[in-house]
Amino acid sequence: QVQLVESGGGLVQAGGSLRLSCAASGRSFSSYTMGWFRQAPGKEREFVAAISWSGGSTYYADSEKGRFTISRDNAKNTVYLQMNSLKPEDTAVYYCAVRQRGTTVVAVSNYDYWGQGTQVTVSS
Repeated sequence: QVQLVESGGGLVQAGGSLRLSCAASGRSFSSYTMGWFRQAPGKEREFVAAISWSGGSTYYADSEKGRFTISRDNAKNTVYLQMNSLKPEDTAVYYCAVRQRGTTVVAVSNYDYWGQGTQVTVSS
């Protein structure tokens, strides 16, 4: 049974940092691009960041460039999202996912396995 479990969310003040983790079990995803998405109340799920299977290529939404860093440890089957300089507008549930189709990393529809999400709340 494939499972992705996110952790590391919480409540933080604006300007603070959090490090999210996504641990995969049930199979290895070391050959696949992994992504982070987020969904705020009343809004659609949106792309945050993605990383290629080797970690050699990373992709970010424009609003996250320079503040967030995605990384992965294939030996641990884990993907991370380091979030710095957090803003209240970063408040959302953050999800990790595995991309197994398509050519773009930003499309939700190109990702198959999803975690249950971890809540990130940034207070002003």
